[in-house]
Amino acid sequence: MPTGREPPRTRPGATDSDRALLREIEDVATTAAAFIRSQDSQRDALTWDIKGESDFVSAVDRGTETLIRDRLAPPGRAVTFIGEESAPDTVVTAGITFIVDPLDGTTNYLHGFPAYAVSIGALIDGELVAGVVIDVPRDITYTAVRNGGAFRDGQPMFVSSIIDPALSLIATGVPFRKPEQIARYLAQLPKVLATTSGIRRAGSAAIDLAHVACGSVDAFWELRLAPWDVAAGILLVREAGGLVTDFDGAPSTPAFAGFVAGNPAMHAWLLATLA
Repeated sequence: MPTGREPPRTRPGATDSDRALLREIEDVATTAAAFIRSQDSQRDALTWDIKGESDFVSAVDRGTETLIRDRLAPPGRAVTFIGEESAPDTVVTAGITFIVDPLDGTTNYLHGFPAYAVSIGALIDGELVAGVVIDVPRDITYTAVRNGGAFRDGQPMFVSSIIDPALSLIATGVPFRKPEQIARYLAQLPKVLATTSGIRRAGSAAIDLAHVACGSVDAFWELRLAPWDVAAGILLVREAGGLVTDFDGAPSTPAFAGFVAGNPAMHAWLLATLA
């Protein structure tokens, strides 16, 4: 059964090359998710290396990214690889670029909290063409291909049809890496809480965007994210009929930036409310 409602738009159809890229990154993401699950029994023995304030990395993050990089960007293949752990400063170039978060929600993973994901986005000449997010604990695969739609475990998915904020459920991310943004965030919270049916924080932006795409939540915002947090999720939401923009309403690209996402009605409401 389709998830959400089908948006009223015509799709020109994905190209064969875009679909081939999607198949490739889905296969690699599936292998990466299996690797993460294989390490579950060793979780308690992992060392929590500190990258920044409340920001951790483990051998599982690094091992998963190495696996993905070896598959997608072996020596001699003319592609650009941007990975949270091994290549965070690489920039998008002409040709094929892969943007990878090997384990989005590391803190959740280390605590055994079941909300973490593998996220891979593929771009051609700077434009998103394929994206995969795998919710590892629940074994759910979200995919999207440019002009070809978005899918949850192979079934078409669409953003929600909610247009009344009072009925809406909103996802968010707390600016834990940017303490200077906490005051701004705390000023936004009561505006959203006062009008909606609730706010949820999963601790994984990739999962949050997947939930917008499949209609489980109606909108999402976070003040600061990284390219690998959102590369796949942006395409999921757009191909499911939703919008992803910055706080000025300009269409988003994978970047270090703030993001607002949602079905068209709730995106417009949330953008105005946050302003």
